Amino acid sequence: MLTAVLATLVAVGGYLATLTFGELPLAVVVGALAVLFAVGWPMLTDLPSRPGSGAVVALGGAGAVVVVYLTVGEPFLRALPVVFGASIVLTFINELLRTDGRSHLVESVSGTVAGTLIAACAAGWVATQRAPGGAGLVITGALALAVASTVRALRVPGLAGVGITTGAAVVAGGLGGAVLRGLDPVAGALLGLAVGVLVAAIHELFDRLPALSRVPASLAATVLPVPVTGVLVYVVGRVMVG
Repeated sequence: MLTAVLATLVAVGGYLATLTFGELPLAVVVGALAVLFAVGWPMLTDLPSRPGSGAVVALGGAGAVVVVYLTVGEPFLRALPVVFGASIVLTFINELLRTDGRSHLVESVSGTVAGTLIAACAAGWVATQRAPGGAGLVITGALALAVASTVRALRVPGLAGVGITTGAAVVAGGLGGAVLRGLDPVAGALLGLAVGVLVAAIHELFDRLPALSRVPASLAATVLPVPVTGVLVYVVGRVMVG
């Protein structure tokens, strides 16, 4: 349910961008969520250097959002590889600064890089806002994410839960595409399908981890679908809308 609330905040940020506020409210929301995700990711994945890894993930996620927000003209994500590359360098610096014997080095590096990649995906929301049909895509994608997360909270087991979650997201996306300007029901439904599959997959992947008993790890798992959906909405939007 908290994921649904966070997705609603993203939708509000997308709506405010259609007024006189520009993309700043949306960038602030998704940037803050990227940092919030970074706080719990090292605990969720049991990384050995939690403060350092969390700092790298936070810098990568927030930096990606800032860079995309400041990018002028297409392609909107052209500077994202530079940010991600710099984050990889910071990952190795973090490992060099460890004084614990650098145990589980491979897991630490791979986990930090994976977390940075997830956090950096939050920039996709800002890029989507600037694309054709941007506001409609952001609101529809966030709506599908909110509905899918709410339905998944019912904890229907097995393939039935996956089907119900995905179907609800398809319906939500189709309705958003029918109502919002710049989209059509088919594009909205396909966007909802992608979001629904993503939510169901993330739930199955993380739901049984023992680390979820701790608040920071649980918070990271709750926030995780929001940044990942950002880049998904951008890709699907560019394919379906242009």
